[in-house]
Amino acid sequence: MYQVVRARLSVLRCAVRTTWRRRAGRRDAGMVTSEYAMGIVAAVAFAVVLYKVVTSGAVSAELQGIVKQALDARM
Repeated sequence: MYQVVRARLSVLRCAVRTTWRRRAGRRDAGMVTSEYAMGIVAAVAFAVVLYKVVTSGAVSAELQGIVKQALDARM
């Protein structure tokens, strides 16, 4: 019984070491500050373009027509 428990603990210890070694190699996962900044700039640029499109005359009139039609619908 003692030998079985000792063997299982040895296997578990080996698995834990392997997991820690794998994680140590991936510590640099994720974005750095400059990548966050570029992502924010791209998101803001997309938001500005979307705002300009939605507030343009044709799109604004179409959206108002859709809302008016929805409010005037009979229930």
